[in-house]
Amino acid sequence: MQYKKLVIDFRMHKASGIGTYIKSLLPFLVEKFEVILLGSRAEMQDYAWSKSVQILECECKIYSVKEQLELPLTIPECDIFWSPHFNIPILPIRAKFRVVTIHDVFHLAFYDTLNFMQKIYAKTLFNQALNRSDIVLSVSNFSRSEILKYTKTGKNIFVVPNAIDERRFNRHCDSNTLEAAAKYYSLPNDFVLFVGNVKPHKNLKNLLFALEKTNLNLVIVGKKDGFITGDSTISEIIQTKNLGNRIFFTGYVKDADIAAIYNLAKLFVFPSLYEGFGIPPLEAQACSCPVVCSNAASLPEVCGDSVVYFDPNDIEDMRNKIQTVLNDKNLQNELRAKGFENVKRFSWERSAKQIIEIMENLQ
Repeated sequence: MQYKKLVIDFRMHKASGIGTYIKSLLPFLVEKFEVILLGSRAEMQDYAWSKSVQILECECKIYSVKEQLELPLTIPECDIFWSPHFNIPILPIRAKFRVVTIHDVFHLAFYDTLNFMQKIYAKTLFNQALNRSDIVLSVSNFSRSEILKYTKTGKNIFVVPNAIDERRFNRHCDSNTLEAAAKYYSLPNDFVLFVGNVKPHKNLKNLLFALEKTNLNLVIVGKKDGFITGDSTISEIIQTKNLGNRIFFTGYVKDADIAAIYNLAKLFVFPSLYEGFGIPPLEAQACSCPVVCSNAASLPEVCGDSVVYFDPNDIEDMRNKIQTVLNDKNLQNELRAKGFENVKRFSWERSAKQIIEIMENLQ
């Protein structure tokens, strides 16, 4: 059965993971559906596809009471409403079918770290998302197994993997582009790279401990203020371990520059404790950067044998693996070659086609 009018909650298009997900899939969806986006018209007008979609103003804060009151009033009559995150509208909406993407169940897996209200919200919304949606998508077999582990759903969960945009992430940065990026972001000559945020499960703290007994520079893609205020222990570690002259925060990085930073890095380190998928290692691989990676959660599924793994809870293991790769040129070249092959397994176009087929089979 063919469906035409697709409404997507697009408010999180600036978020790192979910934003990449919906922005990357959208160009393929507009070719197949009449797409209506919920979000800020001002924020979306610069996208190439902005003239191909209808935009309904909806800027209510995610995870808010206002969100639950405003969404049912804003969502028009449509064939399909798609929530790219588990914060679905609980009240009835004017959609024939609902689709939700659950990227991970971090809030349930790390339930003890939540406060009382967060626990209630997480349990309620995850269960509502599963019960009210006609289609449940996830991004890895690991996440699918976690959903089944932490909920009582009997729903069929479709696994459609994430990918990267090979037009943006590749090894074909010319020397002028690399030189300009290094100067603009004040990057050191030699550095290992971290791309992520300060959330505890990203495990930046252990990476800083691992680098303490080395002379390595670490470049962190992101704003220093966000890292320092988001988790005071990061600031404390940098100060007490005298790492200040070896830790470099880029601040906000323009989309056009991130590939250059990957190309400049000697090594990409991904120490995360919990990932539903984990896109940054693939971005690094596409840019010819060797990857040393945590062996936790979905990462072995996504990276296969194309990276060197470490135990993210073992600081010595992390440090040893980082130094082993940096000291072995042959291993670096092997990881680059395997990385290029690994990236070929993932394609936004392929993933979009899978999602479109799933939607068109709704009945």
